[in-house]
Amino acid sequence: MDAPRHVLTPLQLEHQMIYTKTIPAEANQALVAAADAAVSAYRDAVLTHSPDKLAAIAMDGADGTPTMFIDVLVEDAIIDAATAAGVNVLSEERGWVDVGSAVTLVVDPVDGSANAAAGVPLSCFSAAVAIDGEFTEALTAWLHTDQRWWASRNRSEFTTSGRRSAREAAVSVLRPHARNRDSWTRVADAAKRIRILSCSTIDAAFVATGAVDAFVDAGSDTHRLMDIAAATVLVGASGGAVIDAFDRPIEFDTDLTRRWSGIVAATPELAAELRDLIRG
Repeated sequence: MDAPRHVLTPLQLEHQMIYTKTIPAEANQALVAAADAAVSAYRDAVLTHSPDKLAAIAMDGADGTPTMFIDVLVEDAIIDAATAAGVNVLSEERGWVDVGSAVTLVVDPVDGSANAAAGVPLSCFSAAVAIDGEFTEALTAWLHTDQRWWASRNRSEFTTSGRRSAREAAVSVLRPHARNRDSWTRVADAAKRIRILSCSTIDAAFVATGAVDAFVDAGSDTHRLMDIAAATVLVGASGGAVIDAFDRPIEFDTDLTRRWSGIVAATPELAAELRDLIRG
């Protein structure tokens, strides 16, 4: 066994769990089972393996990016749980797992893999349910604490901040790249406050709850479908807006080469202003 670290004690876990929202009985049970499997596999992984082992590249994922060992451990558990419940899975590492169902879970097994492997407690399981290609509900679970955020298209217990202007907004962003430095700087200059958490799905959950006003990929085309699929439901049902900076539809597609520059905002007005800043 490798030497593990960064594990919460049972008492700390108990204290953290008081913040976990109750998932309603109407929630898709395959979605809940997948989240349970993800949290359990994550905790087993950090108890069993060292950070170096968890961060080791195990394979190239279906989305064309390197897959860490922690991703494989958690994704395998999710796929087993979801397919046992009779639903398809679209996940960034294994890609399209088709069991012939009209229901698909679009899954990010470990969003913030580098954080998770290193012991930075900012990583999430996140998934959206797609029925015949339409996103109907979503669940994001903070892997370190098991705090959960669930919503359906017609039901959310969350409300965004309602912020309409970038100059008054706290905006989370993906880190800048050479290809989008100018766009990134325009957003940073316009916003009241900037944060970089390196976990898109927790950023989106924070927008849904009003803790953060917006989250953006400032034109780098880094987002895959599983990075923002849950946000379309969580934030949309909470009063916000989720758009692409270049007006590409965010839609179900098994082609994992597609990319978006997602904008997740408290209001359509703020989303539109951020889009204009990114475009320059």
